[in-house]
Amino acid sequence: MNKDTNQYHDESHLIALLKKKDKAGISALYDNYSHALFAIIHQVVDNQEIAEDVLQECFVKIWTKIDSYDSSKGRLYTWMLNIARNLAIDVTRSKAYKKGQKVQSIDKDVHGSAGSVDSINVDTIGLSAVVSELKPDYQLIINLIYFKGYTQKEVSEELEIPLGTVKTRVKTALEKLRTVLSN
Repeated sequence: MNKDTNQYHDESHLIALLKKKDKAGISALYDNYSHALFAIIHQVVDNQEIAEDVLQECFVKIWTKIDSYDSSKGRLYTWMLNIARNLAIDVTRSKAYKKGQKVQSIDKDVHGSAGSVDSINVDTIGLSAVVSELKPDYQLIINLIYFKGYTQKEVSEELEIPLGTVKTRVKTALEKLRTVLSN
């Protein structure tokens, strides 16, 4: 390591570079802290690609918000750690993330029990025909939940019907499907 690289390990010098918007500061920050911050983010966001996006967003936020860092309240690493953790939590609370996790969960279930998702065609196994035997209200809910990945709450909001009604219709529809499929 040369002398210039060592100076970036001094937290106060690194903070000074960041506050001056010196690109060498953000580069050194990334080199020194990206692995640790990524590990924290990835513990919260159990998806490599999304965790990498959150890490990038984290460094952008650090870069733009460095003036709000107060060394009297804690170390730079602790401040950055809180930014990373909060961004990761925000992502996991987002609708898009929840929907993506639900789809991944369904994909894992399908892969585990019936091979690849690509090899399964709903029409080929006759599921569309079976679902079409349900009342239109039930068909709509089953299509939204099982084929489009909606949650019961999202169906309730989308169709503007009470959540209890959605749950009842799902239960009834599944019972009817079990009856049809068992024959």
